[in-house]
Amino acid sequence: MSMAANAYTLQIRDWSFRITPLRIMLFALTLGFGLLAVYRLIVGLGATTNMNDRWAWAYWLILDYVFIALAGAGYSMALMSHVLHVQDVHRVSRRGLLISLLFYVYALVILGLEVGRWDNWYRPLFYWGYHSPLFEVYIAIIFYFGIQLIEFSEVATEKVFKPANRYVQMLLPAAFVLGAIIPFGHQGALGAIFLAMPNKLHPLWYSSMIPWFYVLTSFYAGLSLLILEMFWSNRLYASGIDMPALHKLLRVGACLMAAYFVWKIIDLYRLDALGYAFAGGFESALFLLELGGGVLLPALIGFSRWGKTGTGLVTFAALATMGLILNRANVLYTGFYRTLGPGYTPSWIEWGVSIGLFAAIILAYLFIVENFNIFKAAKH
Repeated sequence: MSMAANAYTLQIRDWSFRITPLRIMLFALTLGFGLLAVYRLIVGLGATTNMNDRWAWAYWLILDYVFIALAGAGYSMALMSHVLHVQDVHRVSRRGLLISLLFYVYALVILGLEVGRWDNWYRPLFYWGYHSPLFEVYIAIIFYFGIQLIEFSEVATEKVFKPANRYVQMLLPAAFVLGAIIPFGHQGALGAIFLAMPNKLHPLWYSSMIPWFYVLTSFYAGLSLLILEMFWSNRLYASGIDMPALHKLLRVGACLMAAYFVWKIIDLYRLDALGYAFAGGFESALFLLELGGGVLLPALIGFSRWGKTGTGLVTFAALATMGLILNRANVLYTGFYRTLGPGYTPSWIEWGVSIGLFAAIILAYLFIVENFNIFKAAKH
């Protein structure tokens, strides 16, 4: 056990973890999450959330949609690095795969807490609802999570169960191909759910194209989050900034954002809904903020010289990530507000569970990067 100013490192054989005041606070939040989660499972949704008959989905579902979308860092890396073999990107692929795995863990845990009969999680495996987008989401996420575990097992077996690494290497080519394909299905299906609500979802967000919009936005949002992760991890661990790789992510992300912006405008015009963007009211204001500040502005930054600087990269990635978060919140909350009406704000337990679980995810990330080879080939 080594001491430092206001921190020490806990060492147990080959495993180490730095203990700091901030991490102690994260541990406390994680403990709070565990207690609240157990309480919710015991007493049910009615006593722990503010959901009601009108707002049967709410804050936790928004988090599911946001985290699954940002987990696009995983399938974007599987596609770009291991399928298309885009130059320079391989050096940051492990970061994307780790982010994706942890964010899916977050989404799956929240999903287990927000459904009324969480104990029936296995039933869709035996009773198939072929025509339901939710069934496709369920099956694809279950299988994709298994694929993610195989992808990460390459990293894990470099330190533990080392003889198994050679067998993992045999599985990886197929795992990476499947890991690049399967998420396209459930990312799109998450958007397809709203096709059943043409009279409830606001025209600014309702479209037959919404499944494709969800796929496209999750792809570039994952790249943006990966850029932010590299700068954050470099600040914590001096892991290095791989600028050639980040410039590739920037270029791809900016092109996809520009394509989405043009496609969205054309789609609004096609549906005779473009006028709603300038009609006034909180829906149009939030839509313009989402599309202008969260799509168009970062796309312009991505095509500029400034976008290739450190500050420009962080600004681009932060705006794109916030734009994705705002999009999912707008679709799930803002877009339904006029038809469902007021009457829902998250309870303190809903806030406590989501914040505490995120603290646990941060601690898991810190432990993994401090004990496994995640920053492979990132240093120069």
